[in-house]
Amino acid sequence: MSPQEWILIAMFAGLFAVILSGIPAMLAIAGVPMVTAFIAAQFGLFNIGFLNFFPARVWGVMTNTLLMAVPLFVLMGVLLERSRLAERMLQVLARLMGGSPRGMALSVLMFSAVIAASTGIIGATVVMLVLIALRPMIEAGVPQRQASGLICASGTLGQIIPPSIVLVLLGDQIGNTYLDAQQRAGNFAPTPVSVADLFAGALIPGVMLVGLYALWLLFTLRPVRGVVPPPRVPVPLGEILFTFLPPLLLILAVLGSILAGVATATEAAGLGAVGALLLAAFATTTRWAERVVIAVAGLSAFGLVMLRMAGLGRAAIDTPAGMLALAAAALIALGVVVAGARLWRRALLQSSLIETIRVSGMVFGIVIAASMLALVFRGFGGDRTVTALMGALPGGDLTPVLIVMLIVFFLGFILDAVEIIYIVIPLLGPAVLMGDVSPVWFAVLLAMNLQTSFLTPPFGFALFYFRSVAPAAIGTLDIYRGVLPFVALQLGALAILIFFPQIATWLPDRLF
Repeated sequence: MSPQEWILIAMFAGLFAVILSGIPAMLAIAGVPMVTAFIAAQFGLFNIGFLNFFPARVWGVMTNTLLMAVPLFVLMGVLLERSRLAERMLQVLARLMGGSPRGMALSVLMFSAVIAASTGIIGATVVMLVLIALRPMIEAGVPQRQASGLICASGTLGQIIPPSIVLVLLGDQIGNTYLDAQQRAGNFAPTPVSVADLFAGALIPGVMLVGLYALWLLFTLRPVRGVVPPPRVPVPLGEILFTFLPPLLLILAVLGSILAGVATATEAAGLGAVGALLLAAFATTTRWAERVVIAVAGLSAFGLVMLRMAGLGRAAIDTPAGMLALAAAALIALGVVVAGARLWRRALLQSSLIETIRVSGMVFGIVIAASMLALVFRGFGGDRTVTALMGALPGGDLTPVLIVMLIVFFLGFILDAVEIIYIVIPLLGPAVLMGDVSPVWFAVLLAMNLQTSFLTPPFGFALFYFRSVAPAAIGTLDIYRGVLPFVALQLGALAILIFFPQIATWLPDRLF
């Protein structure tokens, strides 16, 4: 092995050691490669001029219009969570499914699938499920261990069910890496990969995973003896529609506009943020005048999106259709002002914006830090080394994919999903995507694999979030045992995707 290869091994060993020491991941991911580069340059083993490209990489990240969708989707999720809309949905769904243990567990799972398509913020979802679902499940007779595992696993569905922040980040990295890898392989006109492709590709696998969870609950859940579940309470149809219809319309508008090709991920994220603002204000106000204005604004926005999806959204301003669209836009603007003022008076908007800045800052900090890591890695010739090693493996294109999946799974024990995306894909992705591997299939495999990183002990973030708010009567070992079956189900779903790529590629091929 060359000296540069030994230095790369030492660099990654040092990187993981620094991360495990408790230093913030952003500082470790940027600092260790930079220190390694300066030390190697003193011995003539690294061209320090490579670091001159770092400012351009940072500028590229901050001007990337696709990544603008991240804070907008975060704001959408935070607003829905803090307005207690999700809590009302679960309460109604639990009453609708009945007080039986299986009914309660399945209602939590169904609710999690819906809220995953609305928020996608793992920490907020897990904490919310613990606070509003753990006690009702235990009172209904669901074993503590199984209830704990279900909450942790259901809270991570936002990673695979679109619209997902992880899929947005994967779309950015996979798109750029696939373009670069194909050009290096001699294909100078590859088909571009968009976030819409990944959203479409992840939709069926996400539903499949929810189905596997449901089957597991149906066949394995054994109620606790001696626990009498609460009686079933009838739910009026009006309450069901009033609770579930607005969030479902928001999901339909956001996801539908992307899949229909009438909006980019960033535009749809903006639509989602506005819709969540209107929903949160509508749910927290008791003034009928405000409710009417907000409801009319929301229906106007949904109507414009549906007309655009039907191909009827383009009209000149001096036509009746154009004037109608202008009036709808004015109503939407008025509704946003009223909703914003309402949430500002309740201090809900300020806290949501602060949380959005905090989460988005963490994501962008890791993205920028990973740019330094990828730059130093290339400066040492690591990309050529990895490509040569992958190309020498037997088994064709499938072997590199399996190796990357194995690496991602084990990295999930110690790293966050965002960190893994911006470390693994720039470093190992080109060696995989230079061949005939479908980038959409590869990205969905990564998303499914990354979901396990939130559940694998001892550093699974969903486990930390659960432990932080769960009662002391539920031991840490019980939590670990509770999530193990769901980790096995996720790995089973991953295996199904590996052997049947059409599950991930069929819908994107049909739509696009």
